[in-house]
Amino acid sequence: MGAMNGYFITGTDTDAGKTVAAAWAMLHLDGAYWKPTQSGTPHDTDAVKALTGLPDERFFPSTYVLSQPLSPHEAARRDGVTIAMEDFKLPQSDAPLIVEGAGGLMVPLNDTHYVIDLIQQLGLPAILVCRSGLGTINHTLLSLEALRARNIDVAGLIISGPKTPHNRQALEQYGGVPVIAEIDFLDPLNKEALLSIKPEIDLSVKRAAA
Repeated sequence: MGAMNGYFITGTDTDAGKTVAAAWAMLHLDGAYWKPTQSGTPHDTDAVKALTGLPDERFFPSTYVLSQPLSPHEAARRDGVTIAMEDFKLPQSDAPLIVEGAGGLMVPLNDTHYVIDLIQQLGLPAILVCRSGLGTINHTLLSLEALRARNIDVAGLIISGPKTPHNRQALEQYGGVPVIAEIDFLDPLNKEALLSIKPEIDLSVKRAAA
């Protein structure tokens, strides 16, 4: 693997806050964005564009764009498509690349592969987005265990939702990874609000070799 030049943003489950976390990471890293599989509308790429205001050339097209808002394996089946792992290639990006997965780690992509297989294949460190509320400890520790079983480097957690100090403390203690940021439900949710939340650890990544 060459110089590490980005992060794969995955979640403990659907709607954990990955898209907002991806926009946050884009802004703080002055990054580029890629969503390998997009199921249904609205498209997460459009949401991240709107939140960041970054130029179109920072956004790479999804490898698979599927019409139904379902798990990728089922959305692909209904569209008459089979997702092939060899089709996923990291875009060449001068800016740090933020890759956003679909749902949680064990979301199927086809009959034999899951999102966690895609993370392993692409070789970027993972940022795990988790909820702040009740149930997050179990979901997060299970997800961390799965990532470690594949020897996937975990940069840390982004906690999504109202700040819950006792859950944060438990996640750090039992998870053994740092908290990168806590992103509360923001109103308004915009670029300025995301920029105001500073990273708690150094996220700077090596620029891709020219």
